[in-house]
Amino acid sequence: MSRTVTIDPVTRIEGHAKITIHLDDAGRVADARFHVVEFRGFEKFCIGRTFWEMPGITARICGICPVSHLLASAKAGDEILGVRVPPRAEKLRRLMNWAQIVQSHALSFFHLSAPDLLLGMESDPAQRNIMGLIQQRPDIARNGIRLRQFGQEVIRLLGGRSVHPAWAVPGGVRESLTAEKRDQIRRMLPEAFDIIELALDLLKDSFDSFANEIQSYGDFPSLYMGLVTPQGGLEHYDGLLRVVDADGKVLEEAPPGEFRRFIAEAVEPWSYLKFPYYKPLGYPAGMYRVGPLARLNVCDFAGTPRADRELRQFRRLGARGKPVTSSFHYHYARLIEILFALEKIEETVEDPTIVGDHVRNYASVNQEYGVGVSEAPRGTLFHEYRVDGNGVLTYVNLIIATGNNNLAMNRTVKQIAQAYINGNGLSEGILNRIEHGIRLYDPCLSCSTHAVGQMPMHVQLIGPDGQVLDELRR
Repeated sequence: MSRTVTIDPVTRIEGHAKITIHLDDAGRVADARFHVVEFRGFEKFCIGRTFWEMPGITARICGICPVSHLLASAKAGDEILGVRVPPRAEKLRRLMNWAQIVQSHALSFFHLSAPDLLLGMESDPAQRNIMGLIQQRPDIARNGIRLRQFGQEVIRLLGGRSVHPAWAVPGGVRESLTAEKRDQIRRMLPEAFDIIELALDLLKDSFDSFANEIQSYGDFPSLYMGLVTPQGGLEHYDGLLRVVDADGKVLEEAPPGEFRRFIAEAVEPWSYLKFPYYKPLGYPAGMYRVGPLARLNVCDFAGTPRADRELRQFRRLGARGKPVTSSFHYHYARLIEILFALEKIEETVEDPTIVGDHVRNYASVNQEYGVGVSEAPRGTLFHEYRVDGNGVLTYVNLIIATGNNNLAMNRTVKQIAQAYINGNGLSEGILNRIEHGIRLYDPCLSCSTHAVGQMPMHVQLIGPDGQVLDELRR
């Protein structure tokens, strides 16, 4: 008879979730679902506050990626003010965002995924964690701590604290960078470069050992979305929003504020996490991926020497010049982005204009609608606000990076389950492999589950033959 296997909780991710795997009468995987079971209400309780408060409030959504919300919120505020931030302030915002990329990606690779990659997917679960990694590979564990420390320290030097800095504001930033702090960042860079080069070599040397995983861990065609520079380069802070298809063809390239024209969200009854999709293809056919893998697939080049060298190698993993489809290579893409971020930080601290006092412009409410978009470590982040004439929020909508990957995460879980569950029984190692499919995306669930109240709902009942048996819209 058919049965359901439940993995609860999913471990080594940020937040709480479970996975259910649905088996048919023959013991084969019929379906798999990633259930996000935590709930928060940020969108609702921000209404009635002023947009000036939003960077500080929304940074508290998450302790892992507060900078991402801080910057997206400040950028939405920039639009409401109708001002262009001073060039120095934009450079400083970018500097903090690159530091955020470094610290978050280092946490994901070294502490959350390295126990699987270095100790084995099916190793003893009592050792397959950060403590086991410290015991067996103390050099790797230390490198991860030091690299993350670099990113956190840069954030602290800019914003006064490494977690939840109330630093970026509508119109710019609160405080400039001193020459002394700039020189401190310079001194930390050589060690960070050494660590990321070692990590890249370590991962690439392991590819032969993970040939099966590369083919079954979320390897499927999809759309990809991310920011690019006006010239098509890798971008994390501003630029154009680009969507490409599975062949690398550009489907959309538009100012981020136009995202509602082609991105919509669906809801399913078994998860609090919404399901964004590309509107022209409908739901669920409009599945797309965001984050490191997607950003490297949508850009034409990185724009820094070392990252461009690695990007050329990365693209050899795709079929005949097409995008890299295996989600297993999120790991590789993260390391390339760390390298890129370090190069951009180095470039920025060598810019003589980075030190100075003019870091904020002032204005009153000039627009009643503003959208702030930036690339969080996990993917494209949207903050959408409406205000009244006094700047009081009447509407708040947040589309979080992890939510953009929701359809892809569910498909990845199903693909891995189908590859490793064959009716001959389950093992803890097999269940961990399925969990690792979620770790590939490094989901931030505290960030992602905050919708409350009425929302457009689209629920489908799907039969075993894939046909829609019933459908409900609200």
